[in-house]
Amino acid sequence: MKAIQKLGLGIFLLALLLFNALLFMGQFRLTEAQLQESVKQEHVEVLRQELQPMLGETYSSSFSFATDFNRLLDNYNEEQQRSQQWDRVIWDDYAFALARVASQGFVENNKLLLLFLTIIVGAAGALLYILPQYRGEPAGVKNNGVMFSSNKSRGVVGITIGVYLTAIYVLLYWYPEYIVNWALLVDPLSYTLSGGPASQWFLYGTIYTLAILVMGVRMFRKYKGNNYQLLRTASVMFFQLSFAFLIPEILVVLNLPWYDLKNIWPLDYDFFFEYSVASMLGSGSAGLFLFIWGILLIIVAVPLFTYFYGKRWYCSWVCGCGGLAETAGDPYRHLSDKSLKAWKVERWMVYPILVIITVITLLTIANYFTEFALLKQSTDMLHQWYGFLIGAAFAGVVGVGFYPLMGNRVWCRFGCPLAAYIGIVQRYKSRFRITTNGGQCISCGNCSTYCEMGIDVRWYAQRGQNIVRASCVGCGICASVCPRGVLKLENGPEQGRITDIPFLTGNESIKVLN
Repeated sequence: MKAIQKLGLGIFLLALLLFNALLFMGQFRLTEAQLQESVKQEHVEVLRQELQPMLGETYSSSFSFATDFNRLLDNYNEEQQRSQQWDRVIWDDYAFALARVASQGFVENNKLLLLFLTIIVGAAGALLYILPQYRGEPAGVKNNGVMFSSNKSRGVVGITIGVYLTAIYVLLYWYPEYIVNWALLVDPLSYTLSGGPASQWFLYGTIYTLAILVMGVRMFRKYKGNNYQLLRTASVMFFQLSFAFLIPEILVVLNLPWYDLKNIWPLDYDFFFEYSVASMLGSGSAGLFLFIWGILLIIVAVPLFTYFYGKRWYCSWVCGCGGLAETAGDPYRHLSDKSLKAWKVERWMVYPILVIITVITLLTIANYFTEFALLKQSTDMLHQWYGFLIGAAFAGVVGVGFYPLMGNRVWCRFGCPLAAYIGIVQRYKSRFRITTNGGQCISCGNCSTYCEMGIDVRWYAQRGQNIVRASCVGCGICASVCPRGVLKLENGPEQGRITDIPFLTGNESIKVLN
């Protein structure tokens, strides 16, 4: 089995090496005809003049092509800004679109082959490494050696992975023109699903979904025999593949807006922004259904499902962010900060973010109904800053790139406004709780160690006190790693749900509180 795992790891690393090498392959040559087809009509003449030095020139990589394009366009825009001719500034980002149409040579001509050799073969290699794990071992959670692993204990491997993931997110969000070859790889899949070329976001969705599916198989191996973990892993795999990946592409084929049916405001922060509303309401009865569906999720589904099942119904069973955290992020769950200071930082971050996006949304709606007389176009600036700081930098770059450094729920714990909204409902109006049997607790600390949300579960278990915390996502790992069966996830009557047991057990033996 070790030989098969080494083979699988070798195949995965070779596929990853080729995947990265593709960024420096191929050629790029932009013609006037391609320029005219790819930009707005009002920008054609200006760009033809400004980009004259690179038209017809052959570039050896996307980096050299994009660098030249950005330099020439920046020079033009800076000149217009200096002369205060703001109406002539080109705000549109054409770098990715022009890099796509200018691509030629090896990558452009071998998309399907390279898709197979990188993404498909890489996934197959990962599965060869994963499937033999825990074979022949009895059911039960195995976390052997995690504190000695260079990957799982903030060692060189873990830091390297973190830097690599962070770099990918930076390129994806702000410099997609440099990864155009990666987008070309998934063109065959994009044309099959929606009939159009792949954007950087289709590339992201493909790799994101594949990561959840492949690492979901790892969860099946690691948590075999634990029905709760197997079911919720299957659930996040299903919702990501269907609701977040396939169905939105089918909607595009039907000439409807791209829409993730499980994404809920305020996580889906631009749901009420003018362009989103116009896109849905301009798509007929089906678009109106999507708009009403999104509103019902906010005001009906969240409070109703959270009342009966707690925060876990969404954060651990449905959400895409949670799906990646629970599968690809599982090896890093023990790295979450359990200190009191971290809990205070959490409260002073996640709830203000909920307030900020709520205020921005209300201002946007008010501005819309006053026909932009209230704030004119100022709300656009608010949208851009929130999208940059929270939607991209926090949720993406920090939220995933910092898995190997701060654990797998950095975004969910410190930044997700939907997690804050659902958490408030869970804390004050829900039937969900984690019950404890303090008499059986041996204070081993496994529960606290592997709590991805940084909750000191042992503190509650030692006291036999129910765990009712707004941040708890109900993943159930604390109960899974407990060797004594102390913890149990339950839905019961609200009465008596929040307990304050007057008997404390621990170093002071038994102490009765007055």
